[in-house]
Amino acid sequence: CEMGMSFEEKSLWVRLTGLLAGVALYVRVVAGQQGADLGPQHLAAFALALAGLVVVVVIGQIVVALVDRRQATDERDRAIRLRASSLGAQVLAVGVFAALCAAVLVKGNFLFVHVLLGSWVLAQLVELGAQLFLYRRDA
Repeated sequence: CEMGMSFEEKSLWVRLTGLLAGVALYVRVVAGQQGADLGPQHLAAFALALAGLVVVVVIGQIVVALVDRRQATDERDRAIRLRASSLGAQVLAVGVFAALCAAVLVKGNFLFVHVLLGSWVLAQLVELGAQLFLYRRDA
């Protein structure tokens, strides 16, 4: 029973950190803006957040790769990824339904797009969190 983190776990932490940084950047830029529809400033904020996420993840993955030699993916890694992916997919399905309801019930596209984006973020958080939990539980 090894207490250190595997390459896969470190990689998950990098992805989680990148996702949270990107979302925080987007929310900071978009918070307080009003209107029924998204405008070019929202697209720019999304592109900026996506760029932040990519930078954090790429730099983090390089550091993890330099510090820890990657081991071959085994059956345990695949089982954990599959189980967590299933949970994330269920969250995303509920979120897509909620976004469709918002599209029908609320004028404009602002709420629809943000419920959809929030659903994707929540699904990713659930998937990453489930993987981290399963790695620690099995450690």
